[in-house]
Amino acid sequence: MPSSAGAADAPGAAGAHAPRIHDIQGRTRLSPFAGREVTGVPGIVTGVRDFGAARGFWLQDPHPDRDRATSEGIYVHTGGDSPGVEVGDALRITGKVQEYYPGGKEAGNQSVTELSGATWRTAGHRSRGRLPRAVRLTARSVPEAYAPDADGGPPGSGGSGGGSIENRPLRPGRYALDRYESLEGMRVSVHDVRVTGPTSRYHDLWVTTDPKQNPTPRGGTLYGSYEDQNGARVKVSSLLPLDEHPFPEADVGDELLRTTEGPLDYEQYGGYTLRATKLGEHRDNHLKRERTRKQRRSELAVATYNVENLSPKSEPAKFERLAEGLVTNLSSPDIVTVEEVQDDTGPTDDGTVGADRTLKMLTEAIRKAGGPSYEWRQINPADKADGGQPGGNIRVAFLYNPERVSFTDRPGGDTTTPVRVEDKGGSPALSASPGRIAPQDPAWQASRKPLAGEFRFRGRTVFVVANHFSSKGGGDLDGDQPMEGRFQPPARHSEPQRIEQARLLSGFVRDLRAVDPNAVVVAGGDFNDFPFSPALKTLRSGRALTSPMNRLPADERYGYVFNGNSQTLDHLLTSPGAGRTEYDIVHINAEFADQISDHDPSVVRITRH
Repeated sequence: MPSSAGAADAPGAAGAHAPRIHDIQGRTRLSPFAGREVTGVPGIVTGVRDFGAARGFWLQDPHPDRDRATSEGIYVHTGGDSPGVEVGDALRITGKVQEYYPGGKEAGNQSVTELSGATWRTAGHRSRGRLPRAVRLTARSVPEAYAPDADGGPPGSGGSGGGSIENRPLRPGRYALDRYESLEGMRVSVHDVRVTGPTSRYHDLWVTTDPKQNPTPRGGTLYGSYEDQNGARVKVSSLLPLDEHPFPEADVGDELLRTTEGPLDYEQYGGYTLRATKLGEHRDNHLKRERTRKQRRSELAVATYNVENLSPKSEPAKFERLAEGLVTNLSSPDIVTVEEVQDDTGPTDDGTVGADRTLKMLTEAIRKAGGPSYEWRQINPADKADGGQPGGNIRVAFLYNPERVSFTDRPGGDTTTPVRVEDKGGSPALSASPGRIAPQDPAWQASRKPLAGEFRFRGRTVFVVANHFSSKGGGDLDGDQPMEGRFQPPARHSEPQRIEQARLLSGFVRDLRAVDPNAVVVAGGDFNDFPFSPALKTLRSGRALTSPMNRLPADERYGYVFNGNSQTLDHLLTSPGAGRTEYDIVHINAEFADQISDHDPSVVRITRH
């Protein structure tokens, strides 16, 4: 229950003494003292951030109240100035209470209760390491349910989303996000935890405090539905000097042994983050990159690979490693839909839209790696019309092995002309090959337009569509609210556009099948959405397309890792005419600290009898 100090020093009351940190933090996500000056707040320094533009330190009261909803820790923000304090200092702080929203309030994140403009004095002596005991995060101490519903419904009940939970009383025994918020700024620890998100270039990683929570065979945590947010995930970064304490280069499935501890912060990218003042020992469990088998003579292998902003300005090693992945790990597929191919000057915004140099460098690297002499087909986008990195003009393209398949070229495909399905003597054909699907439809605003191509394999026509649907981040449009944000359930603002894109693609496939119900169609690419999403359900509606990925075991359906969740954004969908196919997600990137793309490629093999 609230302490007597909190009652005395609530806003508007004539308090007789300084508030404690738990009074300032309060029982919701917002401080009852926000915007007010507080004086003489006692606590012990538990962590110091003496780098970057947001320097400061964490202060914790060693004498907690009995209310689990009120945090005993707070961040003291000193801006670009070094704080000049050390862990273990006992201080009394005077400053202004504020709610800081990482990324800006419009980003949708939760706020961090801070003291700014602070001054302090020592409280008589240094505590000599007698820090408050760290709260241990475990499967038992972090609830399974992720967050309350702002509209009052049960967790995962959905609805329109977008309602704020920041004024709701915390229920740390019921919801994971409430539990973490009740520990904001306090010392927490994890022990012998498994890595579920690899080390990034920003020197952070993700761990799980519950190894039984939706595990994958390779050590990750599966995001299998909108109700499986996996609240046991925690981000870990370090407050230790990197030159003296290098941050571990960890892959998914590795472990941090023994104790990792430090204050619990909240940041823009990922939410609650353990800022380690002590890092556990990294145990490398030697995760292996996978190799798929070579397709048989009678099998057509179609792959999809997001090559992540590839351009001539990319490092030569990127071309070499992409080539190695395609040749060695994917066993040289017959056709590859590639996404995020940039123009020939990369992110330089100079009006260039052609990508022949980019694709020539990639195909030459493949040949040097021992692969086939791939040819390519693509259509240039209009400058700055398809989203992605500014100036890069990303697009989708086909690579194909002319020794195994042939491409049927038909003129007429350009940036703005829509490709149509024609009936040629009872057989479907494309009006232009390659051709873009409905490129001027509003559904493709600031997004890549699908590229349709007509191939021949062992005497049979195969239609392939390369796709890269609109981003969840929004790009030039509104992005989704963050999973760990203050709006629960988070609104998926980007979703209606992908549903409309899926409707257009599905309609195109239906046009092909209206001419020939047994037409072989493969729609591959980065659909930027999950197998259980409305967009993918729209693609599968009426069985125009099916997801052969669904024949994989459920815990193997992933090829992307985001914030410690293993998930699926890339798909290869096939028409019924393709028959029973074999599907493989080839894990070579997403689970590794050393990755050449943030996506794993996938391949589907179709047997031509």
